[in-house]
Amino acid sequence: MKPTSILLAPLALAATLLTACTPTIIHHTTYYTDTSHTAQYQDTRIRFLVMHYTEIDEKQSLDVLTHEQVSAHYVIPDHPKEKNGEPIIWQLVPESQRAWHAGLSSWQGTTELNAASIGIENVNLGPIDTPQGRTWQPYPPEQVNAMIRLAKDIVTRYNIPPTRIVGHSDIAPQRKIDPGPLFPWKQLYDAGVGAWPDDATIAKELAGRDPHAPTDVRALQQKLARYGYEVATDGVLNDSTRRVFAAFQMHFRPADYSGNPDAQTDAIAQALLDKYTQAAPPEPARPAP
Repeated sequence: MKPTSILLAPLALAATLLTACTPTIIHHTTYYTDTSHTAQYQDTRIRFLVMHYTEIDEKQSLDVLTHEQVSAHYVIPDHPKEKNGEPIIWQLVPESQRAWHAGLSSWQGTTELNAASIGIENVNLGPIDTPQGRTWQPYPPEQVNAMIRLAKDIVTRYNIPPTRIVGHSDIAPQRKIDPGPLFPWKQLYDAGVGAWPDDATIAKELAGRDPHAPTDVRALQQKLARYGYEVATDGVLNDSTRRVFAAFQMHFRPADYSGNPDAQTDAIAQALLDKYTQAAPPEPARPAP
């Protein structure tokens, strides 16, 4: 048996090498594709995760998002049903397809985020105006749990950086306020999803300043532009700039989202830049086409 084994070994090796070098030929309906060569410069279509609220109940949300000219990849009920102890989440659009959830939008230099993101709609009524003033519907714990499970899975599969997990108000601050000041950004961060500033860094950046003291408008505009917001950097505190400041505050300081450029907002912005922009991996270099 030994001579036979010795003869068969090189043949087996040759067969292995031949198989490894054989192109992968895929037959389509009227043509073949050869996938033996892979381009070095490519990346995933999905680079952002965008959170929304529906402003209507679950039944209405499913009807609107499946029949009207708006859609989202996922809808998380306010009280999800469970199967085997795990939440059931509606998926309306395959992740490989573009959903119509972001509209006119911009983040970190990318515009029209529908083409580069996954959108999650959370069933929530949003702002509720009463004679006593505006209130907001909270996000129930079971919905937050489902949100964390889904977001962690998406972020892991597509390697989405923390600063690219945003709200609709972040990417479209001139026209949107969802997912609102009660959205659990800090809970998501504690679970490993999204960005959040460190308290110690905020205190260091404040350096004893009154948190409510006015700060330089242009400097704050520049910091938010570096972080990802589409905002002018002209030092003018107009309504457009105030809406951007308010969107940032609603995300990272929901206790006060008046849009005023104060020292605490400036410190939070700098703390986020210190934590994420310096450590963020650079975009891969792409040669000119």
